[in-house]
Amino acid sequence: MVRPIIKDPIFLSRKSAPAGLSDLPVAMDLLETLQAHRDECVGMAANMIGVAKRIIVFQDGPGYTVMLNPELQRRSDPYETEEGCLSLPGTRKTTRCRSITVSYQDLQLRPAVKTYTGFTAQIIQHEIDHLSGILI
Repeated sequence: MVRPIIKDPIFLSRKSAPAGLSDLPVAMDLLETLQAHRDECVGMAANMIGVAKRIIVFQDGPGYTVMLNPELQRRSDPYETEEGCLSLPGTRKTTRCRSITVSYQDLQLRPAVKTYTGFTAQIIQHEIDHLSGILI
């Protein structure tokens, strides 16, 4: 189900709780909501649809990846950039890393670790910030 985008900075500033099996329907709603906004958005965190759980989804090549409970394990090669967000007006300057390694659970709750680079790494960092209540 496509859900409305939350724009309340107070709600978006809350830290998200760990996600579990009962949150898989939220993950599917998040994916459908991102797909509905694909012309203007490349990643989303669950709090952007009103659910404070540690779930992100992002464009990953021609498809999408859903991560539950993502954690950055390694970061390298920082750079300055400017980002926008569907939940917040305008753009803001921030520092991101060109290469990251993320641990997470997939939709079957299996643990995984993967390294991402470039724009995909930037997207993931932005969405993980959302889970921590960091507004970029």
